[in-house]
Amino acid sequence: MRKIREILRLCLGQGLSHRKAAASVKASSSTISDTLGRAKVAGVGWPLPEALDDGRLEALLYPPPAPAQKPRAVPDWGEIHKELRRKGVTLQLLWQEYKEAHPEDGYQYSQFCERYRRFKEQVDLVLRQPYRAGEKGLVDFSGDGIPIVDPRTGEVTQAELFIAVLGASNFTYAEAFESQQLRCWIDGHVHAYEYWDGVPEITVPDNPKTSVLRPCWYDPDLNPTYRKMAEHYGSAVIPARPGKPRDKAKVENAVLVAQRWILAALRNHTFFSIEQANEAIWAKLEELNDRPFQKLEGCRRSLYESLDRPALQPLPPQRYVFAEWLSPRISIDYHIDVKGHYYSVPYTLAQKRDRQGRRRKVEVRLTATTMEAFYLGKRVASHERSYAKGRHSTKTEHMPPAHRQYLDWSPARILNWATTVGVATSKLCEKIMASRAHPQQGFRACLGLMRLAKVYGAERMEPACERALTIGALSYRSVESILKRNLDQQPLDRSPTSKTVEHDNVRGPDYYH
Repeated sequence: MRKIREILRLCLGQGLSHRKAAASVKASSSTISDTLGRAKVAGVGWPLPEALDDGRLEALLYPPPAPAQKPRAVPDWGEIHKELRRKGVTLQLLWQEYKEAHPEDGYQYSQFCERYRRFKEQVDLVLRQPYRAGEKGLVDFSGDGIPIVDPRTGEVTQAELFIAVLGASNFTYAEAFESQQLRCWIDGHVHAYEYWDGVPEITVPDNPKTSVLRPCWYDPDLNPTYRKMAEHYGSAVIPARPGKPRDKAKVENAVLVAQRWILAALRNHTFFSIEQANEAIWAKLEELNDRPFQKLEGCRRSLYESLDRPALQPLPPQRYVFAEWLSPRISIDYHIDVKGHYYSVPYTLAQKRDRQGRRRKVEVRLTATTMEAFYLGKRVASHERSYAKGRHSTKTEHMPPAHRQYLDWSPARILNWATTVGVATSKLCEKIMASRAHPQQGFRACLGLMRLAKVYGAERMEPACERALTIGALSYRSVESILKRNLDQQPLDRSPTSKTVEHDNVRGPDYYH
């Protein structure tokens, strides 16, 4: 109750000034002036009539405002709320359109905004976020699994529920997968885009390793496979900030809704395969998307048809083919380690260094059948995928010339060369290879003899090899010593000094013909 009676008594009855009366009743001087002015207009003086109580006195001084001649045109706040989620639509634009339709009885802009704010307070908090049509798709795995029973052993495993929701319409997609591994994560996105028949501009995941390798508040490092999938569909990946679940509150709520209306509804069902579980999930999903909103008109599907579907980007002509993207470093032997198998790349790449002096990395696209390596965006190698760990897949064109020449040598080729030098040289090469468990173990010694022949010439090489055969010195070092000490130019004692050793591991000359 205003202190009207006391103000009138002090000022009109006792003649106090406005300032003294204000100090007495703990009010401002302007309040004293306003009250006295209203009393004068209403014809109220002092003393007051005994029958005039405080309620009637206040009604005389503060009468209710006169009713407007014409009631205001109330906007459809639900429609206003829905329109605000369209691209480029602002509250001021909607007010201008409303005012054009109701120039005489429409609210002014300030009242329009205030009444819309009151309407928003009655709507779920999750709908307050300014999601634009076709702008964001939010994805996550539900924390609760779906029991799958093995019909042969009776073992129960938990399938994971993938959830994706469009921001503007809440249109939801759900699917069960055997795990939360990268392939399941990628397949969930691909199937969600196809279910929506379009791609949102932005995809908002959380920060699991399948989407973010190194979480960062400002610049997260995306999983390369996830990034390539998003590039294929033309969607930008913007992960939620670590520890900020409100960045993806829409999908958090969608997970909660899916747990209530899908998982809880199927709690008494027994599934013997992922396919059976998905059939039941998709049936419940259709019911969920067709369920009417409690505080807005329509349902998820109707909002999707009117808001998100026209604004989504079209699907690419071809579906994304799952491929893992890795970044192995090139080893000194011009091979890269991919899942435990070693694939060759051009040897020139092994000679390149980064700013820290380390060997360069390549980008690897790994599918179920192929391995492709890219350097600076250009494909530099392609191999058929091998699952043999610790083995090598090497292409001749990736090898340096010296390595190619070495591989080109064979026992027959070495013997052909040795024959051009002389009979003794050919026979020595034959015996060197025959004395090894495998002929290739003698290649280096024979190649060394080729080098000695170039240095000393065939006229000295033949006597040196003949001497080595006579004394049983079947090695490169022996021939080199003979040539350095000029023993090839001294008379040769041909008396037998040793008996020929016969053994099962010693190969005869027929092995090479």
